[in-house]
Amino acid sequence: MSDAPPAPEVHDGDLPVPVAVVGSGAWGTTFAAVMADAGCDVTLWARTEDVAADVRDHRRNRAYLPDVELPAGVTATTDAAAAVRGARIVAVAVPSQHARTILAPFRDLLEPDAVVVSLMKGVELGTDRRMSEVLAEVLDVPAERVAVVSGPNLAKEIAAHQPTATVVSCTDEDNARRVAAACTTAYFRPYTNTDVVGVELCGAAKNVIALVVGIAQGRGYGYNTMATVITRGLVEITRLGLALGAQVETFAGLAGMGDLVATCSSPLSRNHTLGKHVGAGMSLEEAVRATGGTAEGVKSCESILELAQRHDVDVPITAAAVAMIHDGRSVDDVTRALLGRPQKAESLS
Repeated sequence: MSDAPPAPEVHDGDLPVPVAVVGSGAWGTTFAAVMADAGCDVTLWARTEDVAADVRDHRRNRAYLPDVELPAGVTATTDAAAAVRGARIVAVAVPSQHARTILAPFRDLLEPDAVVVSLMKGVELGTDRRMSEVLAEVLDVPAERVAVVSGPNLAKEIAAHQPTATVVSCTDEDNARRVAAACTTAYFRPYTNTDVVGVELCGAAKNVIALVVGIAQGRGYGYNTMATVITRGLVEITRLGLALGAQVETFAGLAGMGDLVATCSSPLSRNHTLGKHVGAGMSLEEAVRATGGTAEGVKSCESILELAQRHDVDVPITAAAVAMIHDGRSVDDVTRALLGRPQKAESLS
């Protein structure tokens, strides 16, 4: 990632901002590179020494981003204390359903004023907690020091310096701006808001809608069906978000419609890809193998459905995802059930 125009450095006093990124998968590594391109000094925490050594010695993460040269401002370690020592911003990009276990060793290591940034998109099974809530609890950080980043941010496109925008959300506006300044580059433009609930819900729920879009396309349905699922999917995400206290404007923005379109349309989306395999007739296990791993929406669809039921919110597409992915219902049966729902005026209700 060395051929981008240099971005103005972000300073904390007289020094470049020291930041840590916990998680060395494709998105964590990409975000580390973005922050380095923005002028930050970045330490990437990896679970394996092979990945850490590759980043340190070769400026590569060939396990997850084989064709990308990382900026000189990125180094890596497997030592949790060394990774976050002195970091003013700590971004977290680990699998959402394993976040508690992975992050437990970091609990007492963060700097007292560090802002924690969730790059994760999911709802925790069993607790129905959003990832910012999990981070605040596990790391013992107040909510005003937890930010989330979400938008149409497919890692491989950003790693190739294709232009995009995102949303940085935090209940503390100053901390949202602080994080946004630390990841602003010539190809990555962050906007800010304070609607953490809305931004996170969009990021989690769009994976479920992408699964259903993929299933429909794998079954052979075309663009009319795709547009219908995306549009009605946004309605149910909005409906649930409003019940949870989110701001309606968020759902038409980058974290809402923006991320939904990208995830539902791109072959780079694991959720979309896995869904296509299921729609083509594969079992879930076969689809996971063909995709090269599971997709976040496979796990989140159940927790999002539980969350919606707890708040008495109708989410028929999410329920359809659970029925097809986990309950063994056929695509045709679920499609007939969706189309056979009672007619009503088009609205958020």
